[in-house]
Parts: sequence; structure tokens; C-alpha cells
Amino acid sequence: MIHNVAQGVRAFTSNAFLVEGERGVLVDAGANFDAVERVRERTDSLDAIVLTHTHPDHVGNVDAVRDAFGVEVWGFDPGNPLVDRRIDDGETVRLGDHDYVALHTPGHKDDHLCFYSPDASVLFAGDLVFQNGSFGRTDLEEGDRETLIASIDRMRETVDESLGEMHVGHGPSVVTNPYHDVELASRAARLG
Repeated sequence: MIHNVAQGVRAFTSNAFLVEGERGVLVDAGANFDAVERVRERTDSLDAIVLTHTHPDHVGNVDAVRDAFGVEVWGFDPGNPLVDRRIDDGETVRLGDHDYVALHTPGHKDDHLCFYSPDASVLFAGDLVFQNGSFGRTDLEEGDRETLIASIDRMRETVDESLGEMHVGHGPSVVTNPYHDVELASRAARLG
């Protein structure tokens, strides 16, 4: 079961997805709302926080969640003080009841990861791509349009039309033909 604990929050935040199951994980922690209370509404335990990247809107609640549940924070950049355990490109990470492949997808931020499970038919896309072919900003520090395009293309080649759900960093999750949205983002990013 995947639940966006940031749903309905009016403050500036990213989505924060609680993945329940064998290994309870919070994918991104969001910011500017009580993530601990929102997680506790659904479960009493958490096994880890897994980060798509370390922009403030995705990690603002990390310390509160880490302290409340006594968990490690997993992410791409172990040099970041928030990250306790590195996730390498291509590494398999257990989220809920399924194994996900971590894909390093820079362009929006150097430490950006996406997580894809062929078995669950689920993609956590972070700020790489969004609904209706939108894509991550490249005007922030570490942003680079050509790198982002290459990352989107990598994602497009990794997933296929059988993709059932795409959970994104901002806005609604895509549960109807999400592969189409990845293809649209690949084209839109090239238009500039």
C-alpha cells in the first residue's frame, strides 16, 4: 500500500510516500508539515527514509521523522549530512513488499534517484518527471537540461507500457498510462 502523507498539505512541500508492507519506508519526507503525525495515523513503525534527492522541500521533515522512528536515511550522496546510508546506481532496495531498482537520474539535482519495481509495476520518479509530461526544473544549482534529458531517456528505456503507477515529487500520482507521461516529458524537455 502506497499513501502520500503530504496529501492535502497547503504549505510548500514535496509529496512524501509511505510504502507499507514487509519493510515500511517513507520515500521523501516533505517539509513544512507534521510528517510524524501523518505517518503515525497509518503505522506505529517505520524501517527507513529513502530519498529521491535532497532539495529542502523533500528533506525538511527528515530529522523529525528519523528521531521519532529511530530510522536511517538512505540516499545517493553519503557526503550529505542527512544521508546515513548510500544507495548506489543499480542497487536493489526493498520498499514495502517489493524490490525496486535505484536509478541515478541527475539533471534536476546531482543526487537524484528514481526507484522502479517491474514486479509491482511502480515507479517513484521524484522530480524527474511529472503528470502530463512536465519535468524537473533545471534552473536551480546542479540543474542541467541536457543531463536531465539523458536521465528521462534512461527512464523511458527502463520502464515500458506495462507501468501501472508513477508516484511523483509534486502533484498527483499517475495511475493511467504513466509511460505516456514519461514519453511526453522526454519530448517536452527537448523543446526547451
